[in-house]
Amino acid sequence: MKSIDPQGVSTAELHGYLLGSIAPRPIAFASTIDAEGNVNLSPFSFFNVFGSNPPVLVFSPSRRVRDNTTKHSLDNVLEVPEVVINIVNYPMVEQMSLASTEYDKGVNEFVKAGLTEEKSLVVKPPRVKEAPAAFECKVLQVLPIGEEGGAANLVICEVLMVHVQEEILDQNGKINPFKLDAVSRMGGDWYCRANGNALFEIPKPLRNKGVGVDEIPAEIRNSLVLTGNNLGRLGNVEKLPSAAELEEYAQHPVIQEFKLRFQNDEESYIFHLHSLAKEKLEEGFAAEAWKILLQKK
Repeated sequence: MKSIDPQGVSTAELHGYLLGSIAPRPIAFASTIDAEGNVNLSPFSFFNVFGSNPPVLVFSPSRRVRDNTTKHSLDNVLEVPEVVINIVNYPMVEQMSLASTEYDKGVNEFVKAGLTEEKSLVVKPPRVKEAPAAFECKVLQVLPIGEEGGAANLVICEVLMVHVQEEILDQNGKINPFKLDAVSRMGGDWYCRANGNALFEIPKPLRNKGVGVDEIPAEIRNSLVLTGNNLGRLGNVEKLPSAAELEEYAQHPVIQEFKLRFQNDEESYIFHLHSLAKEKLEEGFAAEAWKILLQKK
């Protein structure tokens, strides 16, 4: 493990470690306006949602590392404390990247990136028509943290109006992550696309009170096959299978086969049980995995 003292490296080097490891980061594609009415559109990956009552988003147009200058978006929200935070998806990621170009003040990045201005309902800056979702916000506070290059400027925003394209909703009116097709920032020139095999589900522990990894028998917890993720899924069940359930599952053809094949090889029997349980866990069948793992010869 390489240990790095932030005071012992340059800001640029530290910046690289931070952005390379704290990823993927959602992107705030922020449209702002200055006192003269000039529109600016710029992406920021120092961004997230921080509350829902009231709905609060925070993004940070940090001071530039190379020369300690500030960005037009920051200047604009100080002049006109309103912003629309547009969400970026894969079909517009190249245009979003183009909008990050440091054009001169007064140049409209909507025009440069070939994106469409859509009039907002309650704030002055326009929203991006092509964005799958957009949040019209008032700026509650701009909190500068430091005065040197790389210093954050937290723009704390309250959402006043939400726009969501109907095409990204499922039959229950909820946002479908596959239809959203969101993108996020990694380090350097790298991005991440939240779609395809990259998407997976994990049952939230809030829905139940899992037994915990500490309640897993040591011979399973110290498995040479099961991973930390596998153990976490096992620990998320509310109760272990009963003796009757285990006895019934013992008649499963695969378990019978294992007992016959490895009747004189305990190590191989356990290995194959754990391998089968791992498959079931990764398919989402934690209850069945427990029945497999607790089988005795």
